[in-house]
Amino acid sequence: MPDISCYKTPPEKQLKIVKRGFYIILAAQFFSALADNALLFAAIALLKQVHAPSWQTPVLQQAFIISFILLAPFVGAFADSLPKGKVMFISNAIKMMGCLAMLAGVNPLVAYALAGFGAAAYSPAKYGILTEYLPPDRLVWANSWMEGLTVAAIIMGAVVGGLLITPSVSHSIMQSLNVPDFVSPAELAIFVIFFIYLVAAMFNLYIPQVAVEHKPLSRNPIFLINDFAHCFRLLWKDPLGQVSLAVTTLFWGAGATLRLLVLAWAAVALHYSIGEAAKLTAWVAVGIAIGSVLAARFVKLEHAVNVIPVGIGMGFAVLAMILVHSPLLAILLLIGIGVMAGYFVVPMNALLQHRGHLLMGAGRSIAVQNFNENISIFLMLGLYALMVKLDLSINVIIFVFGTLLIGIMTLLYKKHGHDQDNGRT
Repeated sequence: MPDISCYKTPPEKQLKIVKRGFYIILAAQFFSALADNALLFAAIALLKQVHAPSWQTPVLQQAFIISFILLAPFVGAFADSLPKGKVMFISNAIKMMGCLAMLAGVNPLVAYALAGFGAAAYSPAKYGILTEYLPPDRLVWANSWMEGLTVAAIIMGAVVGGLLITPSVSHSIMQSLNVPDFVSPAELAIFVIFFIYLVAAMFNLYIPQVAVEHKPLSRNPIFLINDFAHCFRLLWKDPLGQVSLAVTTLFWGAGATLRLLVLAWAAVALHYSIGEAAKLTAWVAVGIAIGSVLAARFVKLEHAVNVIPVGIGMGFAVLAMILVHSPLLAILLLIGIGVMAGYFVVPMNALLQHRGHLLMGAGRSIAVQNFNENISIFLMLGLYALMVKLDLSINVIIFVFGTLLIGIMTLLYKKHGHDQDNGRT
């Protein structure tokens, strides 16, 4: 790794290094997120290739996020024990192992779970590093950049994944590269994704270190679990931490389910193939990018709670999917859902990071956030898998999730909508 540490450097030089480091972080996050999102569609295609039952599609995502739940007491402390660029490099290496496992014929659920193991370790580092690089008044701005680049990666990941698993496209690529005929479109996609993770890992090596004290990782698992439980209680007892944690927890649970809903809805309402439906999900990401930019422009950290009603509106927009059967209207609606999502989740994310950094340290607070968010994802995906197994129509499933989103967001706004407590931010 290049020796570009900014320890004991003049303020002007340190500022320059930090600025350069921030852009390297964004580049690393872009390629890692692109690979993450393309890998989901490749793994779904791999399930279809082995004729797995349809209810295994949401279980696939559950396999990915189970590591976020089980490893939550440990990954935050791990992220705080080393330079976060190094943590991100190790995490991407584990994701690459997940790709190799899929190519080696390991069950897609197991191999995707291995990639999830790497993602669980990556997340506290990628968000926690922002609080180390930037002051509180720049966190919403930094998050908008992070979310904007992540959304661009989601768009490209959906497009790249959708194209690579489309037989006509993959066969053309294989013919031009003289790839053997026994390689399937899903396997070609996973092979390409492996190298995208490799690019992300290379960027991780060039993230400059900042003068932050790293806490040694305890080897006592009981101590780490108790420490995590303490951080968990601390964040939920803090008024601003509580509302931001509740909102982001609900959002990511609904968001993960929405991605699968769009795939199933597009097949029924628009008669799309999985490749076409995968590309359709990119329009939600376009909307999130727009919403993130608007949030950075108009929402201040101390007024983050005021954006909760936008989340209520997002629930009504999800319900409107039931009425849409036109490709153009579908695109406009999905963009609108994305705009609302980006506008309200970016400020809440920044508020949660700020409170967590003040209360317990960046890595630990993000681990608590991931624990809660991924329990929400796990439960909502489980509910989705159950409804699919019961053969409920896609419109009934959309109605259940839209109503759930509206109801919980309304309760949160009634409880916290007028509780700004600005002095604590």
